[in-house]
Amino acid sequence: MATKEQERAELHKSIWQIANQLRGSIDGWDFKQYILGMLFYRFISENLAKYINENEPDEHFDYVKLSDAQAEYGRVDTVKQKWFYILPSELFINVVKKAKNDPNLNETLSKVFKHIESSANWTESEDDIKGLFDDFNVNSNKLGNTVEQRNKKLTELLESIGNLKLGNYTDNTIDAFGDAYEYLMGMYASNAGKSGWEFFTPQEVSELLAEITTVGKKEVNKVYDPCCGSGSLLLKFAKVLGKENVRQWFFGQEINLTTYNLCRINMFLHDINYEKFDIAHGDTLMQPKHWDDEPFDAIVSNPPYSINWEWDANPILINDPRFSPAWVLAPKSKADLAFTLHMLTWLSTSGTAAIVEFPWVLYRWWAEQKIRKYLIDNNYIDAVIQLPPDLFFWTTIATCIVILKKSKKDNKTLFIDASAEFVRWSAKNTLSDTNRKKILNAFIAREDNEYFAKLVDNSAIEINEYNIAVSSYVEQKDTREIVNIKELNKNISEIVAKQNILRTSIDSIVAEIENNC
Repeated sequence: MATKEQERAELHKSIWQIANQLRGSIDGWDFKQYILGMLFYRFISENLAKYINENEPDEHFDYVKLSDAQAEYGRVDTVKQKWFYILPSELFINVVKKAKNDPNLNETLSKVFKHIESSANWTESEDDIKGLFDDFNVNSNKLGNTVEQRNKKLTELLESIGNLKLGNYTDNTIDAFGDAYEYLMGMYASNAGKSGWEFFTPQEVSELLAEITTVGKKEVNKVYDPCCGSGSLLLKFAKVLGKENVRQWFFGQEINLTTYNLCRINMFLHDINYEKFDIAHGDTLMQPKHWDDEPFDAIVSNPPYSINWEWDANPILINDPRFSPAWVLAPKSKADLAFTLHMLTWLSTSGTAAIVEFPWVLYRWWAEQKIRKYLIDNNYIDAVIQLPPDLFFWTTIATCIVILKKSKKDNKTLFIDASAEFVRWSAKNTLSDTNRKKILNAFIAREDNEYFAKLVDNSAIEINEYNIAVSSYVEQKDTREIVNIKELNKNISEIVAKQNILRTSIDSIVAEIENNC
């Protein structure tokens, strides 16, 4: 069986080949939308055909070869189960076969995408399907100036995606779609100038967050990410617990429209049907969409770092029940702890929240210090984990994880220094399974571990002016060479003595030479 690294390397190689084929015609950032849109089209086509074939008693039945007229008879029942429908002629595999000889391929794809979305009209899944192909513009001049040029590029893209060895995601050790997204972001983001918070969270970090929030649990009611991006963090619960053990949905909100669409696509690709997720579009801090759904048993998030928000420009915020208990708002240009307070408010009494934070929020003064005071004095911070540097594609800074709980058994905070827990892979650091398990085990043990973990009384944190940086509590191992001063002085004395003898010899030789001249 292939390892994670082998599967990932093969996927990256294939995507790079597709990128080279389209190089020069499509901007990197736009290319991401095209490849992911086409990946989605292939996945849902194969997913639907597989579902229909498995539910037919005739083992020789093949939906791919059925006529559209025959397929119409099963539309209603299939939409009820799969939330959408694709006629056989519009399946990815059949469109690929005819692509080279279709002079109107761009229009064919446009119609197919519209038909897929409209197949959910007047059903419960309508809002979840709507707009999923909005970023896939088959008539864009970026594909070519003429219809012929566009169709040539679309044919190349269709055939390239069709040749990708993706298999069934359940058979892979990596999240193929998520990894494709992460790799594409890493390839093109620097040129596109996109903001860091639109990036995919490394899968190993996502898995660690999901494991932390489910320690001791085999199932949870609801999971939530207020800045869900492409949904990678939420989907780790399906891997860690099994999607059937998230009993009452996956919830998330995303402010970026394109990324919001990618998140819904990602849910579908992981067989999380529309009735099992609620992903909303909008600004979580200013227009939170899930007031009627909180509290949540498990919250994971990698919120945007130090962004601007309305702060005092909106007088309602200080009275918002999410922020008012702290009696202060997060700074105007640093909304980090506003997200933290939002998650704390929506966390269930028995729940756990794990949040990726930039290190500055752990020790900055003024308003952020007051918010940390509120969190520590009320015993809401369960642990702080220092992560290694250079884990993310878009920064080399060492981030951290802040873990929140409302029901703790002690008045202490655990600090874990995992800054050295990484392996170097593909020009970035990553958490190996061994690294991740060491961090998780230390979190579960909740005890002192020399140079790695320290359980600290909250009163000591108060004395330290509510600084919760891990380096303030976990002693660093002294790796400097131990020097024996007496032995060193003895060696120096011996060296000086030898030097004096040598100087005397040199002086004698010089004097002898001068006398003979």
